[in-house]
Amino acid sequence: MVKIPLVIFPLFMTACVSAQVKWINADADYAPVPKNFHVFKTRDSLAGKPFIAYYAIADLKDKKLVFTADTTHKRRLTPQQYYARNGQALLVVNSTFFSFSTHQNLNTVVKNGRLVGMNVHSIPMRGKDTFQYRHPFGSAIGISRRRKPDVAWLLTDSSKRFAYASQVPVSAWKDSVADQPFDVVRDRHKNLKKWKTQTAVGGGPVLVQNGDVNISNNEELKFGGKAINDKHPRTLMGYTRDNKLIIFVIQGRSPGIAEGASLVQAAELMAALGCVEALNLDGGGSSCMLINGKETIQPSDKGQQRAVPAVFIIKSKAR
Repeated sequence: MVKIPLVIFPLFMTACVSAQVKWINADADYAPVPKNFHVFKTRDSLAGKPFIAYYAIADLKDKKLVFTADTTHKRRLTPQQYYARNGQALLVVNSTFFSFSTHQNLNTVVKNGRLVGMNVHSIPMRGKDTFQYRHPFGSAIGISRRRKPDVAWLLTDSSKRFAYASQVPVSAWKDSVADQPFDVVRDRHKNLKKWKTQTAVGGGPVLVQNGDVNISNNEELKFGGKAINDKHPRTLMGYTRDNKLIIFVIQGRSPGIAEGASLVQAAELMAALGCVEALNLDGGGSSCMLINGKETIQPSDKGQQRAVPAVFIIKSKAR
């Protein structure tokens, strides 16, 4: 099988995409960028609606590129503030879902091999089941010391050094226990393995599995009803078979200018770019990606960058 270099042929699309999107190289808009890092943009239409999106693609094998994360404690910073405190990083993008009241990450964050953000594993139910809880495994994308990417569904606990991962979606279960002991849950799921990643950020649901659109929202319980079909700004991450990392942002909530994308459309776009695995991260007003400190999409939160508790970062040693 002949591998098609993604950077050279960014127009490659799968049949499932509702409208072909034309991508234009935008390296010059964000120069200087390293040779194994590229930026693409589109102002094309998606399913007949105005569409603005950007993606960055980085070679995980390039040791001059450093892949990391940053997070805060009981406070949030804007992507621009993370950019400044991380030595003017090449790329900064929002990542985890979070609580507005506590400023706490609701998903996994791994920085320098250390688990610093945890999944929320208990969701209180409503109505007649107010004393019941549902327990999902949230997803994350991680990069190992050997620069191997992986998307997995995770069990996390603040008392443990590592997250424990499943390589297949884990169905949420229901009971009356708000916080199940870690060992009880681990023993219940025999396929869990230590997830020894150097860097990771979580979100969900997973959008692409084994190169195909396969959304694990029913297991992760991120969006209710038909919400996966609602159009919003999006932040997405995935990786290709030849170890290229793709970070993708979609502008939205701007009628007649950029209407965003549904999760189904987002999954189709990531599969079309050759992702083996990909997942959704926090979107809406949080979606923001900086390249060399410059915004790509315009944030939908009154045009201002929303402060967030965690970001994914790429630094360049060549700078």
